[in-house]
Amino acid sequence: MKSLIRLAAAACIMVFATLSYAQERDEYGYNSNSLRPIKYHDQLFSKRLWWRIDLREKQNKPLNAKNHEITKIIIEAVKTGIIRAFVNDSLKNRLTYDEFMAKITRPSAGDGLTEEEKALGFGLEDDGGGWGDEFSNGGDDAGATGPDTYLPGKELYLLELKEDLIFDKKRSRMYRDIQSITILIPFEINQKADIPIASFSYKELVENVFKDNPDAIWFNNANPKEHRNMAEAFDLRLFAAHLIKYSNSQDETITDIYGDGDLALYAALQVEYALLDFEAQLWEY
Repeated sequence: MKSLIRLAAAACIMVFATLSYAQERDEYGYNSNSLRPIKYHDQLFSKRLWWRIDLREKQNKPLNAKNHEITKIIIEAVKTGIIRAFVNDSLKNRLTYDEFMAKITRPSAGDGLTEEEKALGFGLEDDGGGWGDEFSNGGDDAGATGPDTYLPGKELYLLELKEDLIFDKKRSRMYRDIQSITILIPFEINQKADIPIASFSYKELVENVFKDNPDAIWFNNANPKEHRNMAEAFDLRLFAAHLIKYSNSQDETITDIYGDGDLALYAALQVEYALLDFEAQLWEY
């Protein structure tokens, strides 16, 4: 009797596991959001990590070179219809073009006008309109996306990167599988908090925006002849990032757990070093 109960319990677990698996993986067992997917059953270890990238930092300035700002490249791709943004980094729901433009438009745009005047278009200049219009910037500010919008690189200098750290038992090595990149409005700009504007599938960015794009470069200050494509820069980890969250049962950020201060910084570094040590010691087991 006990063996039958155990068998039934095991069957239930397998059913729930299959349902959960079906929600996250395609029919072949791969993550459809991965640029180089690793089959689910080949993943001996997996941990999801979130990183904050500040483009003002010295190591990140090559991603924020004048006229080659990564945020400008992405926003330009949205304006020309090459790519569409997601609401958040779950990569499930898309933003419309108007919703995206509203998010990168300053809150003060159109102030002082009645609703009727706003509806008639007063106070708003024509920025090219729809998805198919070419991006143009005739002003002095490289990276400006239009009137009353935040300036890429200068004001939109915060990115959030979500990735999976996966140990592939077939290849016997650890992989970093980037899932999404999110653009944020920094606290210094809106005086409230770091507010996410939109998220983008890293796979879509590489395939549709970065690849074969002469403007999407990681600027090599040491040797300008050897610039790197942005996709290659991310593969080679040519950027500085700070861990802000790792997968946990309460879905809390590091500051939620340890508070906003030095303790959170030390805790983030401790997690990073623990993961490095874990990878280095894998061959001893």
